[in-house]
Amino acid sequence: MSDAITDVGAARAFARQRHEVIVAEVRRRGSVRVNELATLLSVSDMTVRRDLDLLDEAGLLTKIHGGATLRDERSTDEPGFEAKSLRNMAEKHAIAMAAAARVRAGSAIGVTAGTTTWQLAYHLVHIADLTVVTNSVRVADVLHQHHRADRTVVLTGGVRTPSDALVGSVAVQTLHSLHLDAVFMGVHGISERAGYTTPNLLEVDTNRAFVASTEHLVVVADHTKWNVTGLSSIAPLSAAAELISDRGLPAGARALLEDHVGALILADSQFGESSGTSAPTSSNRRT
Repeated sequence: MSDAITDVGAARAFARQRHEVIVAEVRRRGSVRVNELATLLSVSDMTVRRDLDLLDEAGLLTKIHGGATLRDERSTDEPGFEAKSLRNMAEKHAIAMAAAARVRAGSAIGVTAGTTTWQLAYHLVHIADLTVVTNSVRVADVLHQHHRADRTVVLTGGVRTPSDALVGSVAVQTLHSLHLDAVFMGVHGISERAGYTTPNLLEVDTNRAFVASTEHLVVVADHTKWNVTGLSSIAPLSAAAELISDRGLPAGARALLEDHVGALILADSQFGESSGTSAPTSSNRRT
């Protein structure tokens, strides 16, 4: 039985790796043919077609006859939770582990919605005497499934978005009355001009309220968020006491961020999800 479980796990991991390669190749080239992907991945055309069906349904690309093309993205586009959860999984896992290492027992923290913060929730379940305020249905579900008598979970309430965030006046009013030790915030995009952004006008007010509730903002975002700009700015780069990304972040972005954020931490995702380890490194601007 254990061998069968191992085989299933290996097959899923291989499928995830194929999906990431396919999406990366489509983004790099703009379009790609099935036979080219089959050669690149050393799999059959049929396997590639099944992968493209899944990735098209998830909103990560557009399947066309004989291949796939890049899906148009605009500043107002907001992929659903399932689509985003398939992207850069190893990097998000490493970032989540690095973020969890910064949470102290007995603290009160905020966790915004997003797939990276959802990964973070799984690493919070063993931290003692923790209060978590979140507007994420997914984060709350993880923490409730791993019940602890010494943990309090506050779900803000509000209107649900495609990314399973609860936003709007109810969430904002709840957050305005709170003072949190730290807030861990996922974002849609990061750029020098716009700072941290989201494509959702309602979500921006809720995230701004999270930012205002703490003096220690930790932004968690993989390298693909760099130079992506959503419709609305949440906060400038300098608002983050720490920004946790991964080693795929370009050198130019690293240099710029080191000059603007309190500390830039790069989590090591080279071992992927299977290792259960990450090696964050820090570059501090402030002394």
